[in-house]
Amino acid sequence: MERNEQQQLSQTKAIPDERLVWIERLAALMDNRFRIPGTDIRFGLDFIIGLFPYLGDIATFGISGILLIMMARYGASGIVVVKMLGNILLDTITGLVPFVGDLFDLKFKSNTRNVRLLKEHYQEGKHGGSAWGVVFLILLALFGLLVFVIWVSWKVMAWFWGMMFFTT
Repeated sequence: MERNEQQQLSQTKAIPDERLVWIERLAALMDNRFRIPGTDIRFGLDFIIGLFPYLGDIATFGISGILLIMMARYGASGIVVVKMLGNILLDTITGLVPFVGDLFDLKFKSNTRNVRLLKEHYQEGKHGGSAWGVVFLILLALFGLLVFVIWVSWKVMAWFWGMMFFTT
């Protein structure tokens, strides 16, 4: 019986490569797909989309959220999910600051970091444990952040609209 339990545990801890392939590809596309010629600086769609103030941040937040949900569905522990949410939160909040956020995106690759966390969890057994209470609070905070980002974006666009068309 003990041997059966160990076999079941090892089967649930090993994530099938075919399920991880598209997550790795999307993370690479978002973070590392392109290179600035003559340098080692790599960037992805996260950087390019983030150049569009506020709307780009909302879009990359959504894509990172989808990746996180898929990683959680594949059995990432609560601790791993909390760390991934922290990466996404840091990337999103910093991305809201024009220019600084864009430069930050060149260095901080939240999606790649999250894939590395997932691999460490499955291949090395790191980051185990439950944190669902914290996860719930963080998800609530992320939802609040999303609402805030949309509200700020709306206000900024309304201000620009007013400046462009209703100046006297």
